[in-house]
Amino acid sequence: MNPLLREMNLADLDEVMRIEQQVHIHPWTRGNFTDALKSGNICKVYEDGETVVGYTVLMPAVDEMQMLNISISAEHQRKGWGRKLLGEAGEIARGMNMRRMLLEVRHSNAAALALYRDAGFSEIGLRRGYYLADNGREDAIVMECILGASL
Repeated sequence: MNPLLREMNLADLDEVMRIEQQVHIHPWTRGNFTDALKSGNICKVYEDGETVVGYTVLMPAVDEMQMLNISISAEHQRKGWGRKLLGEAGEIARGMNMRRMLLEVRHSNAAALALYRDAGFSEIGLRRGYYLADNGREDAIVMECILGASL
């Protein structure tokens, strides 16, 4: 497994949207990704050969990196791709001299919570009703990783 991390571009959006709709209960829209690309956020895709297996969207702010989205296609989950992509995101943040990385994760997403904790993230807050859910709203756990520590 020799993944390639590269800049996301508009031509990637069909495949990104396929993955987004496949793995999220309430996925981002094509407009969300287009806006992220236009706004100067760091948008990357992860490829295995010609296949996009995942992507991340990062937003630098002063000395913090906010991870807005990180996703791995369903067929590539549980194979280490998410851990590798999370590590790549950390390297991008370190390369920009960021002090910490922040993210929100659904309270119910046990697999992601375990991955983030294992990568050195800790819980620092709760955003009540942050995410849309099938039965209303769901809380988000806010997590941080002090860079230089893990990832």
